Amino acid sequence: MNAPVNVDHEALARSLPLDKLDVSDPALFRDDVWMPYFRRLRQEDPVHHTAESLFGPHWSITKYNDIMKAELAHKTLSSDSSYGGITIRDRPADLRLPMFIAMDPPQHDEQRKAVQPIVAPGNLAKLEGVIRERVCRILDGLPRGETFNWVDHVSIELTVQMLATLFDFPFEDRRKLSYWSDRATAFPMPGGIIETEEQREEVFAECLAYFTNLWNERVNAEPRPDLVSMLAHAEATRNMTPREFLGNLILLIVGGNDTTRNSISGGVLFLDQNPGEFAKLRANPGLIETMVPEIIRYQTPLSHMRRTAVADTEIGGKLIRKGEKVVMWYISGNRDEEAIEEPDHFIIDRKRPRQHLSFGFGIHRCVGNRLAEMQLKILWEEILARFPRIEVVGEPQRIYSSFVHGITDLPVRIPAN
Repeated sequence: MNAPVNVDHEALARSLPLDKLDVSDPALFRDDVWMPYFRRLRQEDPVHHTAESLFGPHWSITKYNDIMKAELAHKTLSSDSSYGGITIRDRPADLRLPMFIAMDPPQHDEQRKAVQPIVAPGNLAKLEGVIRERVCRILDGLPRGETFNWVDHVSIELTVQMLATLFDFPFEDRRKLSYWSDRATAFPMPGGIIETEEQREEVFAECLAYFTNLWNERVNAEPRPDLVSMLAHAEATRNMTPREFLGNLILLIVGGNDTTRNSISGGVLFLDQNPGEFAKLRANPGLIETMVPEIIRYQTPLSHMRRTAVADTEIGGKLIRKGEKVVMWYISGNRDEEAIEEPDHFIIDRKRPRQHLSFGFGIHRCVGNRLAEMQLKILWEEILARFPRIEVVGEPQRIYSSFVHGITDLPVRIPAN
């Protein structure tokens, strides 16, 4: 199923034969027309089998409670890279990256524990002042009265500065982090930022070489509170193969970059689209506390996570057989009318704003969720202190991807006075 241009997607989503409905098509996300297709599946076939797609046959789980059930079934639905890992797109077996999110217990739990101190409450408290200082510097340097790309000036810049701090990565090279992140997740296609898997492997080799130098420095020094040092000194990770080290690096870079970056961009867009909510926020800046998780729900920075059945299992009345691919569509669960009140509306004062799936659930729940929320909270506190409004002055450009739900360009203008 390709998403035709200039069509009524509500009508198309209803008229397609159910067995031809393929919500994995990256064009649906690039063109921001995914909603009616998922709505139909939630209503008519919430655990849906697609026989043919860009990514081969797979099951789509589209309702909130079914996704929660799948997340908790890690003994029968595996994340392990040896089965295909956590994204719908299969990579050749020799190019798969082992990383702790693409592992099952006990290895998953041991490696995850190695990096958890970075987001311990005490460390988050130390990071708060650093984040605020950087947010202020970035916002104070923005042009007034002229159009610029919010994604590049703010969303990317803030997240790479944060990542550089977490890795204790040379600050002047911080844009390498977003470069590697974008190419790690890009769909390979002619004219794309990655055209072939071979090209992606070249980028990976560059990333690994750079971080291997940092590893060699840290492994021979006293343990320090940065991610490279934590990996180098923790019992579960200090003897990783180079490929495993690369996998965990890519996980931490993408996890810290794509998700926060796209929520920073989404928040500006949603408040521009919903002036009534922005008026509420201006009248009561305390609503930032509930707005931040609402931004993360409404954007859903990663559209899905994938599992592979290692035994026959049942979800939503459907039998999923051993070896079959299962895709948990967070982006759909976050719009489930039976789980979330008025899910298609952006409401900054929701009573239960943290009822969303954007961080995952169960053993694989995002390790950096509180850090992501803290960055967004500080950013919006400082935006409100400076700018009466941020005007979106052109159409956002979105990523061609059914995994990273992201924005590459968001033209904005901050009024001169």
